[in-house]
Amino acid sequence: MLRRRAAEGAVVADADERVPDSGTSRVDGRTERGRRTREKIADALLSLLDEGVVEFPAERVAERAGVSRRLVFHHFADMSQLIDLAVTRRLEQLADQVRPLPVSGPRATRVGALVEQRARILEWITPARLTLMRIEHPSPRIQQVTDEAFAEARLRVAEIFAEELGRLDAHRAAELLDGLDAVTTWGTWHHWRTSGKSPEQARAAMEATVLNLLAAGDRPPAA
Repeated sequence: MLRRRAAEGAVVADADERVPDSGTSRVDGRTERGRRTREKIADALLSLLDEGVVEFPAERVAERAGVSRRLVFHHFADMSQLIDLAVTRRLEQLADQVRPLPVSGPRATRVGALVEQRARILEWITPARLTLMRIEHPSPRIQQVTDEAFAEARLRVAEIFAEELGRLDAHRAAELLDGLDAVTTWGTWHHWRTSGKSPEQARAAMEATVLNLLAAGDRPPAA
């Protein structure tokens, strides 16, 4: 009899392990809905940002997200926290914009592919970058994502032009990589765009500068 009850107890115990606790499921569901709502509100702010809006009153963000102003502040302590999440989200979306680029073949083809991708991404990320510049104390997460993006961008340039860099001594290779990295990042792009160049003109300037830097690397060092 005792063995039978023990066996029955084991069956019940096994069943309990297989059936999720309904209370836990409800908590998990609320957590997931909360996460989706936060992202929906952050995406609403990003859509305004992409349209050139530089001020983000809660009422306008709430209207764009299709939620109440009260719900915005239920999920975010203040608008700074919302902006922080939105900018972080946009920086994390960079990965979806990056495609594999050729690392061998004609130089002009590699340069053209790099410049096309960089010009498109840098123009797309500009509103978020300008907003980031207005944040006095970016969160550690924003700083981390930004640093990772810069490091990844430099690594890709090194991979694409490994052939050219590999022909140089360490010092000249580092100088060339520094130059290529500088002219294909947002700071230079923003300078060209705010100097009056159209996206097409800025892209042409980037392509010409990259080609000139690589051509300079082809020449032997001055005596």
